[in-house]
Amino acid sequence: MRRMVWRNERTLYHRKCDAPGHEENIISVYSADKPFVVYDYKYWWGDSNDPMQYGQEYDFSRPFFAQMGELFKQVPQINLVVKNNVNSDYVHLVADSKDCYLLSGGWMNERTLYANHLSGIKDSLDLYFVDKLELSYECGISQNSYQLFYGQNCDNCLNSSFLYDCKNCSHCFGCVGLRNKQYHIFNQPLSKDDYEKKIKAFDLGSFNATVTLKAKYRELILKYPHKFANTTRTEKSTGDNIKDAKNCQFVFDILGGAGGSEDSKFVFWAGQGMRDVYDGIGTGVKSELLYEGVATGISVSKVLFSITILESHDVYYSYNCFNSSNLFGCIGLRNKSYCILNQQYTKEAYEELVPKIIQHMNDMPFTDQKGRVYQYGEFFPPELSPFNYNETIAQEYFPLTQEQALEKGYSWKEPEERNIKITKKTEDLPDHIKDVPDTITQEIIECQHQGHCQEQCTTAFKIINPELAFYRQMNLPLPRLCPNCRHYQRLKQRNPLKLWHRSCQCSGEKSSNGVYQNTVSHSHGNNPCPTEFETSYAPERPEIVYCEQCYQQEVV
Repeated sequence: MRRMVWRNERTLYHRKCDAPGHEENIISVYSADKPFVVYDYKYWWGDSNDPMQYGQEYDFSRPFFAQMGELFKQVPQINLVVKNNVNSDYVHLVADSKDCYLLSGGWMNERTLYANHLSGIKDSLDLYFVDKLELSYECGISQNSYQLFYGQNCDNCLNSSFLYDCKNCSHCFGCVGLRNKQYHIFNQPLSKDDYEKKIKAFDLGSFNATVTLKAKYRELILKYPHKFANTTRTEKSTGDNIKDAKNCQFVFDILGGAGGSEDSKFVFWAGQGMRDVYDGIGTGVKSELLYEGVATGISVSKVLFSITILESHDVYYSYNCFNSSNLFGCIGLRNKSYCILNQQYTKEAYEELVPKIIQHMNDMPFTDQKGRVYQYGEFFPPELSPFNYNETIAQEYFPLTQEQALEKGYSWKEPEERNIKITKKTEDLPDHIKDVPDTITQEIIECQHQGHCQEQCTTAFKIINPELAFYRQMNLPLPRLCPNCRHYQRLKQRNPLKLWHRSCQCSGEKSSNGVYQNTVSHSHGNNPCPTEFETSYAPERPEIVYCEQCYQQEVV
């Protein structure tokens, strides 16, 4: 939570650009009421922006974090972290993408809307943690699929809807745990002709019909065994959604490829060449020796207690620095070395001063508003974060009420008054996409939650032209929730970033709750399976959780 409160992925605002001679409105992750100078990313990356001019001598009479807090308010911040995008204004933490809208945390995407943590996506909407999908909708933790609707934990699937934990399947509907199958509906095989007749009868263009089908699909998910963890090619590792990992503990959403990941612990959303990484979020791509970091990845080494550091090494307590080395307490630097608090030093002077600062951080620690003490080795105090708790991914993965957040020492942002005039109630939307007029793009639609949730509800939303064209092309109904609330519904389909020690629920011929009948005899016969494991399924949850061996015997 302490690290996540420094990462605002999806909360965007309009504000004035603070660059010299600029007064235009820009889109930013920093709201206008924040006490920070914010530049448009084009100006920020340009030669006219020199963050070194704000450098200051280290003051041994004051705590280090107090000096960092002042530097945060002086050095201009970049409005959005973006690179090489085309016609994609409303995106953040996104690179090499084209014609995209409201994306966060992604690269190499085209014509994709409302998605988070993604890569290689084309012509798709409403996605979470996906890779290489095309013409897909409402999918999470899935990859290498084409025209997949409402898919979760699926790989290499084609022309299918409502799939959970399916691999190499095509023309399947409402199925769970299938491998290398086609023409199945609710896990039952059909002929090609019968399958196509039934699919037409389902009519996914109807919102009400889709709600009914989704409920039946959710019930089916609880009738089949779940593998204790979603892992592929892993060795001596614990966590969930892990690929190509060795000796990694308590790790989640680890991407495969690039040589795999090794010897890491307490990491979320990382991988692809991660080595010796501890306590990180969005970190570790082709990187090593990282500790307590947020977005410290892509060819970095020995980066500690830092945020958004790319292609750098030997960086400590720094923020938004790129292609740099040997930094301590720096903000917004590019192509720099041997700097402290944005002040330039010689190599010799830097190496002499850093140990003294570390000792000073221990001798004169920073104490926050809750009386918590921060010495060297602690991450940044939350009160220094430029974001409020409910603006960040902390609220997404560890939701708190305003009272709870304030009690823990986090700040909270009250909703800004938007003066939205609703022109269309959700109950007045056409049930079927074929009945939706072109004028729907001119309406301001009320979110079904009406702000009565903890999901950063915007209370209203619009349907944009590319979105409407997609719904019509794919025969999908209009959504009833705003993009934020839809994002939270996808988050609810994933398991939490926690582990519980449990035993396999295979009791011999059946699952221990009696719901699932095993299809083959297992190695432990009619006795309960003795295997224990760490799993992200809490003991009170209704899913049937099997060890890998029992699970593989049932799904193959």
